[in-house]
Amino acid sequence: MQICKIIILWLAHSLNTAAITGSPAMTGSSGRLAHCQEPYNYSSQESCNNNVQGAHRSQLKTNAMMIGVGYTNMLDTYLSPEKYRGADIRFLSHTRREKDSTIWINQLQHEGNIAFADNRSGNGGEMAGGYTFRYSLLRKWETSLWRHPLRLFVGGTAALNAGFAYNTRNGNNPANARLSLNIEPTVGFDYPLGRPRHTRGIAFNPGACAHFPVILHYEASAPLMGVMFSPNYGQSYYEIFNRGNYDHNCVPTTFGSTPSFRQMLTVDFRLTHVTWRFGYLGTIEQTNVNSLKTHTYTHSLMIGIVKRFRTVKL
Repeated sequence: MQICKIIILWLAHSLNTAAITGSPAMTGSSGRLAHCQEPYNYSSQESCNNNVQGAHRSQLKTNAMMIGVGYTNMLDTYLSPEKYRGADIRFLSHTRREKDSTIWINQLQHEGNIAFADNRSGNGGEMAGGYTFRYSLLRKWETSLWRHPLRLFVGGTAALNAGFAYNTRNGNNPANARLSLNIEPTVGFDYPLGRPRHTRGIAFNPGACAHFPVILHYEASAPLMGVMFSPNYGQSYYEIFNRGNYDHNCVPTTFGSTPSFRQMLTVDFRLTHVTWRFGYLGTIEQTNVNSLKTHTYTHSLMIGIVKRFRTVKL
C-alpha cells in the first residue's frame, strides 16, 4: 500500500509540473492566434514578421517575369512620313527589393520588345525593337483604406533605352538607331482586394498573417529630362560615322520635346500553387528633335509568374 501511495503521489506531481510548464507555450500560441484574428492591424503583421529570425536584417524580394502581346502604332519621319500599325511582343522582368528597417524600395526592370507593322496601303513594312533598363528609388508610405492596407510610393527612375527601327521600303536610309537616357518621376500603389484569410491567398507583406485573394499594383512614370541620340534632318549615318560630320546628334531633352507616359496596372492571384500576375501595360513614347518626329503607342496584355521570398543576412 505504501508503494502504491508513493507511485500515485509521484504521478500527480509529474502531471502538475507538466501543466505548469506547458501553460506559457499555450498562452503564447493563443496570443499569436489572437494577433492574427485582426488582419488589418499593422502590429499583427509586425508580430508575424518578427517570427523570422533576424527580420530586422532581412530583405524582401519580389520578382515578376512576364510576357506580353499587344497593338502598336509607330511613326519615324526619318524613315517615312507614314504611320505603321501592327503587333508588339515584349518581355518584362520586374524586381522590387526592400528592407523592414527602411522606407525605401529599390526597383529594377529589364524590358525588351520587338514589333512588326505595315502601312495603311499594305505595301510596306517596318520592324522595331529595343531594350530598356530602369532603376527606381521609391519612398513608401503604408496606411489603410476601407480596412485594408494600402502602400503608396513616390520616387524617381533612371531609364536607359537602346533600340532600332527598320523600314523595308527605304534604300539609302533603311534604319534608324535609338539611344536615350531619361530621368522619370514615378508614382504607384499596392492594394489588396477581397476578404482576407489566414491560409489561402497572397500575403500583402511576406510573413504577414492576412492573405488576400488578389493584390492590385499600379505604377506610372513620365520623362522629365534626359539626353538622346538623333540624326539631323536630311543627315545620313554615313555622314555621321564615316565622315565624322557631327550635327547636333546628342540632344538634351525635356518633357516638352519628349512628351511620353508609361503606366502598368496588374493583379496578383494564386492558382495551382503558383502566384500569377496579369494586367495591362501602356506606353506613349514621343520625340520631336532636329525637325524629326517619332512616336510609338503600345497597348499590351501581360501575363507571368511572381516569386516572393525573404533573404536574411547572417
